[in-house]
Amino acid sequence: MAVKIRLTRMGAKKAPCYRIVAIDSKKSRDGKYIEQIGFYNPISEPVTIKIDAEKANKWLKVGAIPTDTVKSLFVMQGIMAKTEYKKVEVKEAPAAEPKKDEE
Repeated sequence: MAVKIRLTRMGAKKAPCYRIVAIDSKKSRDGKYIEQIGFYNPISEPVTIKIDAEKANKWLKVGAIPTDTVKSLFVMQGIMAKTEYKKVEVKEAPAAEPKKDEE
């Protein structure tokens, strides 16, 4: 089971607010989640972001993958800097030199 940390939409029509949740990657956006990590309200002025850092770190250490939006929220709150979360780097194979035609 691959776990993702992503946003679940809440709120009224044209007035969204979101929960930050740990959820199975195969579930739908608003499906049943494993654990709620935080809250994000982009409509309020200033923007409201409340994240439980302990829960977020726990899920990141276990291997949950945050979406791009959640990752940016974590960076704003300083959670990604505190975590030993390591992105898997793909190593590129050395480029083969083109063969010269001998005539």
